Amino acid sequence: MAVEFVGTVPLILLLVAAVWQCVLIGYAFSLAGNAADEAARAGAVEGAGACAAAAREHIGEAWGIQVICTGQGDVYKATVKLGIPVLHPSLDFGSIEGTGGAATEKEAE
Repeated sequence: MAVEFVGTVPLILLLVAAVWQCVLIGYAFSLAGNAADEAARAGAVEGAGACAAAAREHIGEAWGIQVICTGQGDVYKATVKLGIPVLHPSLDFGSIEGTGGAATEKEAE
């Protein structure tokens, strides 16, 4: 029984690590999409400075956040890129991109 235990523990730990990495990737998708939506809304109302600030408001610098805000016609768009956290620093999983858009708001004349 001890031999079976020693043989299966590494497999169980590997499975737990793989599931945890999948959870981190899913959470990064959620964060990037939400940050892009908030940034686009803030940019549509207040401009580019507010766009970048809104994207960074709830995301720490450990995620390696990059924000691109652009106004295209009547739509204000924001793109947020986040680095994917990994179990070991030498591994590189790339980045995840979230996009959002909002109608540009203009004052009534």
